[in-house]
Amino acid sequence: MKQPLAGTVATLVICAAAVGFISLFPFPLFSGWVAYLLDCIIPMQVIVGVIWGGKYPAFAANRPQPVKGFLLLLLNLAAGAVFAAGQWQWIGHGIDPPTPILIFYMIALVLTTFWLAIMWGGWPFVGWFKNPVTAGFAVLLATVVVTTILFRVFFDFSFMQGAPFYRPGADPHGLFNAWNAIVYYVTVIAAMFFIAGFDLWPLTKFPAVMRQPVLGLAWTALSAAVAAVVFYLGIGVLKIDIANFMVTVPIPFIFGTIVVLNMLQGSLYGTLTQPGKGVATVVTIALVGGLLAKVYGTLSPMITGTLKPGLPTYDFEIWLASALLSVTFPSLVFYAEFFKLWPLRKAQ
Repeated sequence: MKQPLAGTVATLVICAAAVGFISLFPFPLFSGWVAYLLDCIIPMQVIVGVIWGGKYPAFAANRPQPVKGFLLLLLNLAAGAVFAAGQWQWIGHGIDPPTPILIFYMIALVLTTFWLAIMWGGWPFVGWFKNPVTAGFAVLLATVVVTTILFRVFFDFSFMQGAPFYRPGADPHGLFNAWNAIVYYVTVIAAMFFIAGFDLWPLTKFPAVMRQPVLGLAWTALSAAVAAVVFYLGIGVLKIDIANFMVTVPIPFIFGTIVVLNMLQGSLYGTLTQPGKGVATVVTIALVGGLLAKVYGTLSPMITGTLKPGLPTYDFEIWLASALLSVTFPSLVFYAEFFKLWPLRKAQ
C-alpha cells in the first residue's frame, strides 16, 4: 500500500484501537496508573526510534518484521517497567495511586528525552561511546539527571497543599507554578516539531549551525523563543485557561506531527521546496492534530463518561491529554518506527 493511504489507514485503525483501550478504564484509574505507566515507556521508545534508528540492539533489529517490531516492543516495555518502579519510589514516594507531582515529573522526563534526543541528537554521548547501545542508555540516564534539575528549579506544587497526597518533602518548591512550567515545556517541544516541519529551515542555510553542539543550542533557543511568544499570546494576552491552552494548542500540534511526519512518512509535499513545504506541512499538522483532538474530546462522554472541564480538577483536560499523548501517541510511534507500518508497507 502506498503513502499517504497506508499511513492514513494505519492512523485510523490505531486511533480506534486506542479509544477502545481507554474505554476499559474508569477515569481515576486511567488518569492515574494507566497514564503514568504508559508515559514511562516513551523515553525508551524515543531512544530506540531516534538514537538507535530502530537498528539496535542487533538481536532485535536484524530480524524480519513483525518479529523485529515485537522484540523492540518487549525491550521498550521492560525498560518502561524499570522506569515506572524506580520513579514511583523515588519521586512518587511509593504513594498509591501515582500523585500529580509524580505524573508531572514523568511528563517532564518525556519532554526532556525529546529535547536531548532530537534537538541535540544525543550529543555528546553518541560521540563519546562507539557502541550505539551504550550511547543510547547514556542519553536516557542524562534525561533523568536533566529532568530532575529542571523539576527542582522550576516546578512548584504549593497550590496543591491540603490535598491528601501532598507532602512538602515531595514538592520541589521551584520558581513557577507547576502548571505554567509543564505547559510551557510542552509548548517548547511543540515548537521543536514546528521547526522540524520546515526541515530545520532556515538553520540549514548556515552549515556551521548544522553541527552539534551548535545545532542543539540554536534549535533549543529558537524553540524556546517561539514557545515564549505563543505562550504569552495564549495565556497572557488572550487569557486562555492554562490547561485548556495545553489541550488546544501544543498537544494537538505534537499529536498531528506524529501523524504527518511519521505515519505518513512526510509523503504529502515532497515536490515542494522550503519554506513553502514547511508552511504546508505545519498547517496540515495543525489541522490534523486539531481535528483528531476535537474528535477525541467529542467522543469522551461515550468512552469514559462526562468529565468536568476547568478548575478545580481539570478532569476533561487531563483525560484528553492522556488519551492523545499517553495512549495514542506511543501506539502510533510503535507502529511507525518499530514495525515500519508492516504489513501495510513492505520492508524498505
